[in-house]
Amino acid sequence: MVAPNVKAETMRLMDRRTALEAEMNAIIAGLSVPGGPGITGGLVDAEGFPRADIDIPAVIAQRRRLGELRNDHKDITNKIEKNLEALHSTKLTRNEQSTPRSSGTSAPLHGGLSQNDPMEEDVVTRLPFAMIDEIADGSPASVDGLLLGDEILKFGSVEAGDRLQERLVSEAISNEGNQVSLLIIRQGSPMNLTITPRKWHGRGLMGCHFRIL
Repeated sequence: MVAPNVKAETMRLMDRRTALEAEMNAIIAGLSVPGGPGITGGLVDAEGFPRADIDIPAVIAQRRRLGELRNDHKDITNKIEKNLEALHSTKLTRNEQSTPRSSGTSAPLHGGLSQNDPMEEDVVTRLPFAMIDEIADGSPASVDGLLLGDEILKFGSVEAGDRLQERLVSEAISNEGNQVSLLIIRQGSPMNLTITPRKWHGRGLMGCHFRIL
């Protein structure tokens, strides 16, 4: 059967992607320490001279490595998506009564698993569409429990699709002061969280950045 081989490959790819994300998070955390340059901050001071408080060659190398990791992450995610399509195609052929959504990403993570094939209902059958790559201290995202590296499967009514950044912002604004449910993957495991978009001393209503995957 093709499906078991595809499942095994998909699990290996998921493990590899998790390792990439761990390395990306470590780089992001190192660059984002207080007084650090961040992942996009300037490397010169107000007078146009190289900043003396940071190791500029090291920062450039870390940012270059982060870019390479993100490209690898995107490639692996594309491979996983193709495998999921193959898995769901096989499932439909095997069981005509099974009717997953056309995106192949709708299997619930927090409900019961399928009695026919648990593998196809677990984390492998659903892909995150965004990852938290920046969180401000004291922000609603931080206070409500989001962590760097959390991968977003669902934010309120927003799931994978087009115009994700625009839809995420709209969802936050329309729910200001109200709890929004999130379905995330943290260190390979699915979790349910809630966050309340609200005004605070920093920018935005949540104080975090969603990087679209």
